[in-house]
Amino acid sequence: METLSTNRSFAGTQGVYSHASAETGTEMTFAVYVPDHEQGAQLPVVWYLSGLTCTHANVMEKGEYRRAASELGLIIVAPDTSPRGEGVADDEAYDMGQGAGFYVDATEEPWAKHFRMRSYIEKELPALIAKEFPVDMERQAIFGHSMGGHGALTIALRNPDRFKSVSAFAPIVSPLNCPWGKKALGGYLGSDQTAWRAYDACALIEDGARFADILVDQGTADNFLEEQLKPQLLVAACDKAGIPLSLNMREGYDHSYYFISTFMADHLQWHAERLGAR
Repeated sequence: METLSTNRSFAGTQGVYSHASAETGTEMTFAVYVPDHEQGAQLPVVWYLSGLTCTHANVMEKGEYRRAASELGLIIVAPDTSPRGEGVADDEAYDMGQGAGFYVDATEEPWAKHFRMRSYIEKELPALIAKEFPVDMERQAIFGHSMGGHGALTIALRNPDRFKSVSAFAPIVSPLNCPWGKKALGGYLGSDQTAWRAYDACALIEDGARFADILVDQGTADNFLEEQLKPQLLVAACDKAGIPLSLNMREGYDHSYYFISTFMADHLQWHAERLGAR
């Protein structure tokens, strides 16, 4: 692991790091915020997954999480959204290729070689974080925005024993039922939609996945609300499965980091309560 930068912030350290990923076959960059803590202490960790076109830097620069994370004693890990670099497949559109990994393990060409974000987030990066940072891996939570909200929900539903809490800002709740999802999952996984169900929160719940409770915040002025996000589908799936879902429809808020930063502390408090943070 290489340290790219560190900065003092809110009684903690914001770092940016890179490493050679065996899963993606590329250099991967990620951000980690570590609050000050007693020598030998291990802190709970919250994973934040970003959305389309984003890198680790978007939430780090605009998410305004450090004050709350410091007060609550939470480590925040923000990975990149896809493999990048020379030789990595890409697409001219913003919603496919680099910056648009959708947290899947691709099986179709030209994506299969590098686009293994599911395994990277679920296996490889956690092992590195556990080795290099003072984290308590028995106390993990995950959240994200848009495409990253999709990633957070699906990863938590597939790994309920690993994560104690999950939340999302304006998530893509059902890629099977929106243009972004149909394009990305069709491209990465092929035309057999049964293979897509492992990457669709509503389908996972329909197929038996369960979680203790879920928090979602969604802006009513979000341009993608009706066509792409469709939170009502998650409401229906959770209601049928008996999963408690707290869906907050935030009047006048859009899809941007102005929205995310407004409710960031609320989400971190939600996770802190379930992680037994200070």
